[in-house]
Amino acid sequence: MSAGVRAPGKRANQFLPSRLDYTGLGKSWRTDLLAGITVGIVALPLALAFGVSSGVGAEAGLITAIVAGLVAAVMGGSPVQVSGPTGAMVVVLAPVVAVHGAGSVALLSVMAGLLVCVLGFSGLGRAVAFIPWPVVEGFTLGIAAIIFLQQVPLATGTSGVPGHNTLLAAVEAASGARVPTALVTLALVAGVAVVMVLVQKLFRALPASLLAVLLATAAAELFQLGIPRIGPLPHSLPAPAIPAFDLASLGSLAMPAVAVACLAAIESLLSARVAAGMSGPDGTPSGPYSPDRELTGQGLASIAAGLFGGMPATGAIARTAVNVRSGAKTRLSAGVHAVVLLAIVYLASGMVSRIPLAALGGVLMVTAARMVSRRTVTAIVRSTRADAAVFILTATITVAFDLIVAIQIGLAAAALFTLRKFASLSSVQREEIPGPQAEGDEHIAVLRLDGAMFFGAAERILQEISQIRDVQVAIIRLSQLRMLDATGAHALVEVISALELQGITVLLKGVRPDHLGLVTNVGVIRSLRHHRHLFEDLDDAVEHARSHVRRNAAYRL
Repeated sequence: MSAGVRAPGKRANQFLPSRLDYTGLGKSWRTDLLAGITVGIVALPLALAFGVSSGVGAEAGLITAIVAGLVAAVMGGSPVQVSGPTGAMVVVLAPVVAVHGAGSVALLSVMAGLLVCVLGFSGLGRAVAFIPWPVVEGFTLGIAAIIFLQQVPLATGTSGVPGHNTLLAAVEAASGARVPTALVTLALVAGVAVVMVLVQKLFRALPASLLAVLLATAAAELFQLGIPRIGPLPHSLPAPAIPAFDLASLGSLAMPAVAVACLAAIESLLSARVAAGMSGPDGTPSGPYSPDRELTGQGLASIAAGLFGGMPATGAIARTAVNVRSGAKTRLSAGVHAVVLLAIVYLASGMVSRIPLAALGGVLMVTAARMVSRRTVTAIVRSTRADAAVFILTATITVAFDLIVAIQIGLAAAALFTLRKFASLSSVQREEIPGPQAEGDEHIAVLRLDGAMFFGAAERILQEISQIRDVQVAIIRLSQLRMLDATGAHALVEVISALELQGITVLLKGVRPDHLGLVTNVGVIRSLRHHRHLFEDLDDAVEHARSHVRRNAAYRL
């Protein structure tokens, strides 16, 4: 087997756990343990809130944080990534639950997990690097807006309208609010927000969201407030089981599964990429990650969550950031986070069931607000008009329509603006003939193609070259042409043919070695009047052009 071909066994091994995953654990286990406990405490209210907000219930959110968090910690490609239910996934799941019911989410989780695994095994993990920054930030802004709007029913003590657009559902929930319930729930939301902000500023080491929820629950119990609560939770994990399915359910969930898989892959890889660049308290970076293994790990995590009745999971940037800043170095911390949540299920599910839904809504509203960086938004808006337009377009479509559609349109818009930029950098320059002038040089045109000749610029370049007049020989310089595709090569064929039909002899100079195969296969060289009309040196091309002019002059005499 050649050195360049990886053996199938070795490729499979890169997706499996190994001792290397825990390098340095002997020195870092204490900080990993403390980091895992911290993240588990922070993750509790978020897992409950995301489960409620998606429509599958707090139980599913907690199960997902435990099962998926543990599987991803062992099988994922990042040493510090923490996985579980996230706000972006809630945005996708809420309409699915409205149409297909909460019982469909477990099957959806398994289907999407299988697709994510396929993406990982296919080696597509590095594709996230091609998503432009304005698209990512616009996507994030749109998700933050949707998460905030989704909490309006909880904040007003009303029920959301399943299947409605998030903005319309928020308006309807607010208009249907009734006093005094709405005043009580709004007061709890405001109290949660104030506590989270103050604790974050004054006592950064404390879990702000958990403290806020505990205080809100204590107030609700003390004053015996008649507001919606989480409700009964299981005292243990359910036994794993394959979700019920048939061909009809598989078909109806196929497109939602694709959307969930795409979102899970994108969000997990973005989170892992951000985490890799973060530094812990000691100033050392988190280290590299494996994109493909991260995808397979997240896919397996979603499959496992579905088997236990949970929801699809992704890497969670907020919990991952807490993990890194708490000093985590290995996967032990993410595993401990799952164990902490499991202990809460067995030991404190009764207390958790009394948490007011409004308190969870307040946590998510603050979380949504923190997802948006004013500095980042300002930087993008002030960068270029194209990037600002892509950012605003992606965010608007995310809120108005669909997350995956927003990414697709955002990528398409970014690609369109990039192609326009490339096309504007492509040009045709007419140069003076180097050296002393000779008689008849006015009948020779030296044309230099700059930049890129591809499908976005080929037509304009074709028109510019075809307009030259009073010329007997055209020397087309290609040495400065950095990019050439099949459309650009075909345009060259049309340019040469059009000039030759006008009686203008075309000489090509400086075809780059990496373009030679393309221009040969497309027929550029074949379209020349003679195969000797291909030159590497400009002086040779000019001398050949002058000989053509002299022959034409002698012929007219």
